[in-house]
Amino acid sequence: MAAPRYVNAEGEKVLRVRSNSDIQSIDPYSPAASADQDVMMAIFNKLVGFKPGSEWDWQLEAAEEIDVSSPTDIKFRLMPNIMWTDGYGELTTEDVKYSFERLGALESWAAIDWSTLETVEIIDKYNGVIHLSAPFAPLFRSTMPYGSGSIVCKKAVEELPDKIFTTTPPAQSGPYKIRSWDQRQKLVLERHDGWPGKKPHFDVIEIYPIEDEKTAEVGYEAGDLDMTQIAISSVPQFEANLPPDTKMMVRPPLNYEWIGMNVDHPPFDDERVRKAIQLAVDVDQIIEAAFFGVAERSTGIIAPGLIGHRDNNIHKERNLDEARKLLADAGLADGFDTTLSVQNTTDKVAVAQVIQANLSEIGINVEVLPMDSGTFWTLGIEAEGDSWKDLQMIYNNYSMAPDPFWATAWFVPEQIGEWNWERWNSPDYATMHDAAVAETDPAKRHDLYVEMQDMMEESGAYIFVTHGVNAFLCRGTGSSRRTATRPAPDYRDKGTR
Repeated sequence: MAAPRYVNAEGEKVLRVRSNSDIQSIDPYSPAASADQDVMMAIFNKLVGFKPGSEWDWQLEAAEEIDVSSPTDIKFRLMPNIMWTDGYGELTTEDVKYSFERLGALESWAAIDWSTLETVEIIDKYNGVIHLSAPFAPLFRSTMPYGSGSIVCKKAVEELPDKIFTTTPPAQSGPYKIRSWDQRQKLVLERHDGWPGKKPHFDVIEIYPIEDEKTAEVGYEAGDLDMTQIAISSVPQFEANLPPDTKMMVRPPLNYEWIGMNVDHPPFDDERVRKAIQLAVDVDQIIEAAFFGVAERSTGIIAPGLIGHRDNNIHKERNLDEARKLLADAGLADGFDTTLSVQNTTDKVAVAQVIQANLSEIGINVEVLPMDSGTFWTLGIEAEGDSWKDLQMIYNNYSMAPDPFWATAWFVPEQIGEWNWERWNSPDYATMHDAAVAETDPAKRHDLYVEMQDMMEESGAYIFVTHGVNAFLCRGTGSSRRTATRPAPDYRDKGTR
């Protein structure tokens, strides 16, 4: 008799899922991709985690108690008997203090999530207090439930030569631990017996790095995957004809996609050139051609439903005559040659092709440069080499947590050379960003974020495209009921057949 689905020859319940890339760094000090964050949140504990469901909220994880009565002094009590792997003993407040303060001490880019942290006070083995210098509005929305809230083992990390790691954690404490990793092939997680909390349903999770959604769809239909994200362009097809025993979920994401221009690279150092491109690109055509009308045009980097979401773009209409006039005023009446860097996936290359065709109408010759995710995510980072010097136009996308801070934080001047690949330098924007982080009045905070996105658009360096759509296929028996996903209500949901 054949084993039931999700059960392997050893009798383990196994879930096979697709990730959009392989892991690159699962040290909370320097996660590089969403795949890193996903694995970190399985193998490391956080004081609190996101609550699965349709609303953005948090729930206790490693903490069995937490006191939020003070916005600057957060008391917590750890769950006892959370054990580290590899013989490193129990997770304690020493590990919490070390983990949260470590990001700032090592000058990690992720330290912005703890920008008002003063210290973590140790009361005893299980009790501690997080002391902040000022209120930090995103604390329970994007810091503690996400990667920057991950707790690492102080003793194990301190034993490492550089006190950092990449893909081999020295100790793990989460509900899962890494069983094996075949680079670019498969990462296998298995239950961690040292986790005293609620046991996860699946004994084993197999994660397959597949960059292209279309390839992942083939794998799902062949029965090689139990859950996968699919291309937006495939949503109508699967709505009309779902594979057997399949559930499709279509959810509004927090991600944001945009066209960026490097303001340090000629001719994009001329605002007239940037604004000409803003006027020439047909975002509605991009939505129709690359996203098959399933996604909606975005009004900024902050998604609907969050504080700071804008109702409208400042520039809505395409105007080729005005675009040509701006180029002529900039001394480029005959146009120019440029490059557009994109990730090499079906949807993103389709976006690039629309941009290429749009800009050819005003004499700009665009060479599209598709590249794998590993190469793409180093482009604007100065520490990774000299590619940032040649970066011109980028079609980019960032993921985020459910707080606007996690959208706006990457475009401040301090992020130039890190994640501000447009190299846009606005001290006023940075001042407003800092004010919004400490603002406890939601209405005032909202207005600050709206104005910040206005400034981004007015700079000419950004063309907001879409927040996209998160569309998933999962097996109707087992994974659709047993696999929890991050919050976001289904606004299109087809059941099994």
